[in-house]
Amino acid sequence: MAITRFKTTLPLGALALAFSVSGALAEDITIGFVAHAQGDPFVQQIQDGAQAAANDLGVKLVTAQQAGGAPEGQLKLVQNFANSGAQGIATSVPGESMAKGLNDTISSGVPIVQFNLLSKAVNAPYVGEKSVESGRVLGRMVLDKIGGESAKGTVIIGNCFPGFPVLENRAKGVEESLAKASGIKVLGPFDVKVSAVDNYNHWEQLYSANPDAVALIGLCAPDVTSLGKLNAANGDKFVAGGYDLTELNLKAVKEGHAYVTIGQSAFVQGYLPVALLVNAIKGGKKLDPGFYNAGSQIVTADKVDMGNGLTPISFDEAQKLAADPKATAAYYKAWTQTLTADMLSATPKPISAESE
Repeated sequence: MAITRFKTTLPLGALALAFSVSGALAEDITIGFVAHAQGDPFVQQIQDGAQAAANDLGVKLVTAQQAGGAPEGQLKLVQNFANSGAQGIATSVPGESMAKGLNDTISSGVPIVQFNLLSKAVNAPYVGEKSVESGRVLGRMVLDKIGGESAKGTVIIGNCFPGFPVLENRAKGVEESLAKASGIKVLGPFDVKVSAVDNYNHWEQLYSANPDAVALIGLCAPDVTSLGKLNAANGDKFVAGGYDLTELNLKAVKEGHAYVTIGQSAFVQGYLPVALLVNAIKGGKKLDPGFYNAGSQIVTADKVDMGNGLTPISFDEAQKLAADPKATAAYYKAWTQTLTADMLSATPKPISAESE
């Protein structure tokens, strides 16, 4: 695929790094980066993208993660960075209760960019996927695999963080696509938890209660790995689909125990918030709320679409990238090398576009 040019709506078809080092000296800038689900390999991929941006821009990145997704704990980590002198902070927002504290930090002069999980009440931009649309894609892929509009049977949906808007939107999109087959009965979304052990155990319980299910669909990073393991243990009797291009998820797809996994451009979700923050700090500009579409990726054993105008790669190459942050950063150079100060300063789409 050819690399597309950046537009003022910032679809991220091809953003990259080219803005000049003017204003504040890069080496004097410290960016805080705060994430949920400590230890999750997908979250680590986001953080690797943030570190690649810091390396490219010559700024210092300080990181913090918390286990699970308690908003109070994560807000505290953000506030700690602000109090210790970070000039900008990128954070996922796993709860609406963070909004007031984050807005107070923004009002104090410390810019914030949200990634992966958002609150529309926060006065800051958001970098992530188009969540409803990605759910539509996942639901359509699974539906086509089990028979299209003539498909029949039970499909189970699992959500590791019920109540999170991005995940609820994914579920909405999945259900919208599945509804095209009148013979499909949808169960869930059920709470399947985020830790690897709990996630597998919850899926195992759901399948034991519904052994005739034709498909199981997860909305979070741990699900494809769990579903692949569960499918392998039960003779590969159902179609498994879910999210994110982690090593173990791709392994499950390659081995035929899972059918499809939808990537949400983890590298972009880490890289772009740092680039936006550094550009704003250097230029003394305010970051307004808005949506930056990180893009979606569609991966089956037969086809890899990395999105964002990136060079096509094989499944084996996708597996190598999932395990190698340096190789991933090199692969994304075609994306990062076209990013300019003007592009980063352009008006983004409204936040509402995230859930279209």
